[in-house]
Amino acid sequence: MSALAEITELKIKTNNKMKNLVVIAVLFMTTVAFSQNKNAKASIEVDGVCMMCKERIEKACYKTKGVKSAVWDVKTHELKLIFDESKTNLNTIQKNIAAVGHDTKEIKATDEAYNSVHACCKYRDTEVVKDHH
Repeated sequence: MSALAEITELKIKTNNKMKNLVVIAVLFMTTVAFSQNKNAKASIEVDGVCMMCKERIEKACYKTKGVKSAVWDVKTHELKLIFDESKTNLNTIQKNIAAVGHDTKEIKATDEAYNSVHACCKYRDTEVVKDHH
């Protein structure tokens, strides 16, 4: 086989490999794009005691880009969420909740954030919790 024929054959093989890589890359990106749920649902526990807590928790969620629905139940402490996974995730939402002074199972509010909540919202204080039950 001549040198020119070998070079041509190598170019063809290289081009075929590149085409295969492009196809694989496109398939991967398509899979990733479709795997992100625009209406992901989640339920997490968030500490709080009153309607002021409810307002603060839900507002922190809605300020998170991608959160479509946030409903916190005062009695059960359950926060039901609907959010777009391509714009946010549970970790980000929980960080924003902690930033306004409320604990979740995963992320605890800093003392500074917790101390910023109203006196009647001090859910870590057993006396305050008793007053709300």
